[in-house]
Amino acid sequence: MDIDSNTALDLVNKGASLLLLDVPQFTLLGIDTQIFSVGPKFKGIKMIPPGCHFLYYSSSNKEGNDFSPIVGIFLTLHPSQVVVRRWHQEDERLIKLSEDEEFRYSEAVKRLEFDSNLGPYQLDHYSEWNQLSNFLSQEIIERLEPIGGEISVMQEAGLIENKGPQTEMEKRLMDQLRGAKCSSIEVSKSKENKGCYYTSIPHFVRNKQVSGDELTALNLDKTNLLESILSGDYGGQEDLLLGELQFSFIAFMMGQSLEAFYQWKSIVSLLLSCTEAPLHTRTRLFSKFVKVIYHQIKHGFIKNRDHNSGGGIGTNLFLDEGWFSKDIFLYRLCKDFFPVVLETKAIDGDLLLWTRKFKKLLETTLGWEFDTNALMAEEDDEFAPVVVPLEETNF
Repeated sequence: MDIDSNTALDLVNKGASLLLLDVPQFTLLGIDTQIFSVGPKFKGIKMIPPGCHFLYYSSSNKEGNDFSPIVGIFLTLHPSQVVVRRWHQEDERLIKLSEDEEFRYSEAVKRLEFDSNLGPYQLDHYSEWNQLSNFLSQEIIERLEPIGGEISVMQEAGLIENKGPQTEMEKRLMDQLRGAKCSSIEVSKSKENKGCYYTSIPHFVRNKQVSGDELTALNLDKTNLLESILSGDYGGQEDLLLGELQFSFIAFMMGQSLEAFYQWKSIVSLLLSCTEAPLHTRTRLFSKFVKVIYHQIKHGFIKNRDHNSGGGIGTNLFLDEGWFSKDIFLYRLCKDFFPVVLETKAIDGDLLLWTRKFKKLLETTLGWEFDTNALMAEEDDEFAPVVVPLEETNF
């Protein structure tokens, strides 16, 4: 976006700034949907619009051709705020400064002493970030972020061992992330690393107080489970659920967090497994949800994205072709969800519009076809209807 000198100065004064000291050359550093390779004069980013953002980075070897796992952190920035971090060479991460030191550096930034070393936030990409984060808030970040704020697959070995890969595609992803270079893998087993505080989303409805037929119905349509989670975990606030959906997607897609992927998958699976809620009880929620996932897929699941433009890093850093095949869980869920909305005669116009757009995006971008009679659920399909034994614990 071309701007004149007066407009640029106004953005410098009113926008937030990140002063990042001593970051080694060739380090990959990103903010939101933008990623950079650090040069010799780089000391941070300026002209950042106030609001929620995601800062993430990956240290490099001296040649700039081998990178460590990404470390990411959510930030809530205010107008004219300056956040200062310094690179810790041994730990290969950004650390906070003392209050006095941060104050001195902040004042220097406001006096424009570092202005020539601060790269501008690319405002022409801000609308894409806003589409991915419009339900995020400081409240949601503080509710979900781990102790210390840092999100990294390096700290997730113990957190995801019990989950286990659900599909061959997920097994490949887990092996890929675990096989990445990690100079301090010991931290993954530390008792202090408890991961993010995600909401527990049961995969199956279990209730020993109902009949087998009723239990089957509850698993075919998870509207009751959705209502239970909304009231019990979110205080009835739908936007908190959507905020967590966006938080987990960003942490997975940009921070390469496997724990975040499982949470994103759990929320998407819950919502796409509802039939009563989108049509009657939670139409407004589903209109917003379909719009959210539309932008997520549009950003992340695009093949052959050009990264030289400084745009979104997307999935292309590490996701293989398995993510674009019909074996992914999302295909089977959408195959069942689309007829619920598209074949209903009386339907909310906004929900219908975005469902059509979402379906077309999957068809044109990924080449998926949604003929409801063409694909039968396989025996080992984790999303096929199941009956949970009555002796199971209540959800």
